[in-house]
Amino acid sequence: MPNTHTHHPDPHYQPEFYADIPVKRLLAWVVDMIVVVILSLLVLPFTAFTGVFFFPFLLFTVGFAYRTVTLARGSATWGMWLMSMEIRDITGNRLDLQTAALHTLGYTVSLAMMPLQVVSIVLMLTTTYRQGLTDHVLGTVALNRRV
Repeated sequence: MPNTHTHHPDPHYQPEFYADIPVKRLLAWVVDMIVVVILSLLVLPFTAFTGVFFFPFLLFTVGFAYRTVTLARGSATWGMWLMSMEIRDITGNRLDLQTAALHTLGYTVSLAMMPLQVVSIVLMLTTTYRQGLTDHVLGTVALNRRV
């Protein structure tokens, strides 16, 4: 398998790019979940409050759109931005719309299937590049933002 990390900072020579990434991802996730719940509550009146009956689906839909759009626009969700981190693609560039959507799809599937989420967390805690399962599949990495 070819080295997919040639365009990413080397964690052995530039460890500051990967410092505290698992903790920052967790904190960013909490912020993002709060944002998604608030956005979903704001959308609720536009469903004539019938969204109450399918609120989990509404959360899923709003969350998918929020995550895809924010990753495609700035390579970070608002939570990631707040934690001073971003996700870079296999070439080291910011995510485009397609990669952002695929990353969000992988994240969503991992959340829906607990064993995959556990694998993803273990990978983030143990791999050199701090990649989750979706990151491994797409060749993306979460990094501390360049100053």
